Amino acid sequence: MLAQRTLKSLTTAVGVGLHSGQRVELTLRPAAPNTGIVFRRVDLPEPVEIPVNALAVTDTRLASTISNGGAKVHTIEHLMSACAGLGIDNLMVDITAEEVPILDGSSASFVYLLQSAGIETQGVPKRFIRVLKPVEVREGEGSQVKWARLDPHHGFTLSFEIEFNHPAVNSTGQQVTFDFGSGRYAREIARARTFGFTRDVEMMRSHGLAMGGGLDNAIVMDDVKVLNADGLRYHDEFVKHKILDAIGDLYVVGRPLLAAYSAYRSGHALNNQLLRALLSDERAYEIVSFDKERDAPTGFAALAPAW
Repeated sequence: MLAQRTLKSLTTAVGVGLHSGQRVELTLRPAAPNTGIVFRRVDLPEPVEIPVNALAVTDTRLASTISNGGAKVHTIEHLMSACAGLGIDNLMVDITAEEVPILDGSSASFVYLLQSAGIETQGVPKRFIRVLKPVEVREGEGSQVKWARLDPHHGFTLSFEIEFNHPAVNSTGQQVTFDFGSGRYAREIARARTFGFTRDVEMMRSHGLAMGGGLDNAIVMDDVKVLNADGLRYHDEFVKHKILDAIGDLYVVGRPLLAAYSAYRSGHALNNQLLRALLSDERAYEIVSFDKERDAPTGFAALAPAW
């Protein structure tokens, strides 16, 4: 049986929110089978649980935000991406502020935290959402078009293309296809950092955003070049970060997908619209599990390798 996974022990991290600049403590705890991933705002007068699901996403401006009533958690996508990359099904996330810490701007620190706590298989079947027919969402026309799509596939692959018309981005790879069954998430995707442009920082900060951003947790570019002294971690780090984000955005559906995802200039909003379009059509998907590991897609039964 291909079983669900959680942590063996709890683990903690302290950092600042990318947009809020607030100090935040994060505690990742094991959770019972079929719990899913649940954020818990422990800083509120009465702790509030916010279960992760596609319909809980209430804001997609520059990050993915989930809510339960008035309680919110911003910028969940990097942690969600790490959970997807390591096959974590069930997790309690205690958080002391309204934004997940940005740490180094990638999901690598979250991968390290999860692996340091240890990953434990649970005695119940892992349940997948298997896409049965194509689902696509589009926005804009002509040169402004953006789209994201899911197609049936026995496994999970992601193909993403970006277009920023910036010298530093144009000189790198702008299209990547990644096969989740390769077991190379930690090595090939997790270290890709979020990125931004100096010309946007003043505008963002006037709106209370990017208050915690800097060269230690993002790739920063002026009009022509990357300003980080250590350069890029991958030659195609920009588009790989978009893949990293997409993995996290899609995992808010609550179960791993069996599908081929493809996208052009997509972002958090379009990724969530894609999930909602999928869930709105009962003929477009089914819930499956695998009694025999050999029937599962290649690579899905093995625990993700350490660094």
